[in-house]
Amino acid sequence: MRTQTHNQPTPFRAAITVFAAVAIVAAVVVSSHPLRADAPEPSVVVTPDATGQLRTLNVNGEFDLSNPFFQELGTNGRTCNSCHQPDQGWTITPAVVQQRFADSKGLDPIFRNNDGSNCENADISTLGKRRRAFSLLMTRGLIRIGIDVPPDAEFVIDSVDDPYKCEAPLSGASMYRRPLPSTNLGFLSAVMWDGRESPPPTPSNNTILTNLAQQADDATTGHAQSTGHLTSQQAGEIVAFETGLFTAQARDDMAGRLSADGAHGGPAALSRQPFFMGINDPVGLNPAGTPFDPAAFTVFAAWDRQGHDEQARARQSIARGEQLFNTKPITLSGVAGLNGQTFAIGVTVPASFSGTCTICHDTPNVGNHSVKAPLNIGLTDPSRRTPDMPLYTLRNLSTGETVQTTDPGRAMITGKWADVGKFKGPILRGLAARAPYFHNGSAATLEDVLDFYDTRFNIGFTDQEKANLIAFLSAL
Repeated sequence: MRTQTHNQPTPFRAAITVFAAVAIVAAVVVSSHPLRADAPEPSVVVTPDATGQLRTLNVNGEFDLSNPFFQELGTNGRTCNSCHQPDQGWTITPAVVQQRFADSKGLDPIFRNNDGSNCENADISTLGKRRRAFSLLMTRGLIRIGIDVPPDAEFVIDSVDDPYKCEAPLSGASMYRRPLPSTNLGFLSAVMWDGRESPPPTPSNNTILTNLAQQADDATTGHAQSTGHLTSQQAGEIVAFETGLFTAQARDDMAGRLSADGAHGGPAALSRQPFFMGINDPVGLNPAGTPFDPAAFTVFAAWDRQGHDEQARARQSIARGEQLFNTKPITLSGVAGLNGQTFAIGVTVPASFSGTCTICHDTPNVGNHSVKAPLNIGLTDPSRRTPDMPLYTLRNLSTGETVQTTDPGRAMITGKWADVGKFKGPILRGLAARAPYFHNGSAATLEDVLDFYDTRFNIGFTDQEKANLIAFLSAL
């Protein structure tokens, strides 16, 4: 049986409620990794990436490496930092994981078969067996998430085509997912790809800070295999550390400093970005009542027409990519959770309509959805399956209908048939440092991301439009 990590004992929930009450007053806080010698100040971590330079700002001051985020709180040698490293956008990347495997012969704490291996409790007794057992972690940066089908679910798992022959019971599913960045968390509207750490609000659990504290405890008892729960102080310190982090691309190899000449790139500007749940929501869920503005990104608007040298052309490409992100027409159809959905305010979204990237990436200058909005954009469809992914056949208990998917997504949390294949959208800052993309690492590059959307929605990007969009996304 698999442990349902979204259900935790009552005593810890009581403890984190106390923390949340304090943390709301303290507002947003932070997390980090050993500082580079060329860091401009103790509150900033500077790391190179594929297109330039990534920076993380700790708005609370110096990085405290004694924080529980960096402590071994479990039994298997892992810390939060094992899977959330600043030079990889506060997640992990396959290239670095492969290097860690080579350096440690597969014995680094990230290589633990409670969730790092393709199968639970895989045979890792030799170097060759470890290399096979951790193949998805090394090639896609994926961690295995095992969750049981909820007891009141509207479906059952009829069968699984498992390339690893894990022989797991059909009462649950092993799903392989990218660790989400542990930075820019003040902009979250849901925690985890499937939102399992964001249950419906209750009087004792009503903030993202509470959800993040629960996530920290779940990670400690699950990923780190702790025999006990975090104390409220430990959970509070981890969340305070994480939520003070702001990470963004700060320099582009071609365009130069991304905060120069009127642009607002980098983590300092990001840390001042206003946010509240529902901000700029496209279907009227903004509590302020402000209409949706499709121009959700304005970071590089000042660079649209500046000069004619190589640097100016690079800046213009970034600015034009931003404009395309805001304005390129996309016919949105067949997106479960959006098309045909009726929201509480009485708005029903048409089965097909023309929008832009910012319909789903609406949070200003951040890019995730500002309300909980898990969507199925087709990433787990059997037509997109690759040989290294399992294929689950689910059956609706009421209708007998079946559907195949490589990951049931949010349905494993809610038990609802309508939620099969649904995931939240991630924050889009710091992208250049943290390939591959999507929950399953199926897009190795940003070009692959654009190719997916181009084919899925028949957008018709030109080569120049793709180049501009990649320049923009890499500069975030």
